[in-house]
Amino acid sequence: MNAKPLELLSELQVDALTELVNIGVSRAAASLREMVQEQVHLSVPSVQLVTRGRAIEILAEREISNLVAVHQVFEGDISGRALLIFPEPKSLELVRAITGGDLPLEDIIELEQEALAETGNILLNSCLATIANMLHRSLKMSLPEVLRGDARTFFSLAPPPEAGDVVMFLYINFEVRKRDISGYIAMIMDLPSLTALTHLLDEFIARTTGELAP
Repeated sequence: MNAKPLELLSELQVDALTELVNIGVSRAAASLREMVQEQVHLSVPSVQLVTRGRAIEILAEREISNLVAVHQVFEGDISGRALLIFPEPKSLELVRAITGGDLPLEDIIELEQEALAETGNILLNSCLATIANMLHRSLKMSLPEVLRGDARTFFSLAPPPEAGDVVMFLYINFEVRKRDISGYIAMIMDLPSLTALTHLLDEFIARTTGELAP
């Protein structure tokens, strides 16, 4: 791919995308709040659009422990894969927070797979559905699948990714039951889907500002 992924979006489109992501994550926090009956705060300090290879490098640079991910496929006007990724210790901490924090470690480990799948389903569905709705589109989501491995594992799932795949990489900070939990949301799209996204962002900008995007 000749251009850097971020250069495929204008500054105005990046701003619009960041706004949509933050609204989507806020809705996801509200959904998670209902699940745990506790105040939940999610923040997205940054949104990056990078190549698949760079996404692998970012995770490898930032995380030395084993990783756990919840994976879902989304289909519609834009298609791709969504991943909610945690370092393994943080995933156990999230399950501990969700279950109330009173269970012994062996019970938490036993519940981890189911709790992570449910949490990932809530967060990814809320986030993506909100973004799609605000773009006046709908998405179909697959059932959640819990995966373990490293960044290369997550970004090389079958069918083999295209060379031009782009990753929208979101850092997520969670605050649940006073616990500091951080993770990532990654959305993997091919270039046709990214192109479709730029057109949808232009339409969104035009609706919200009353002006056509340059």
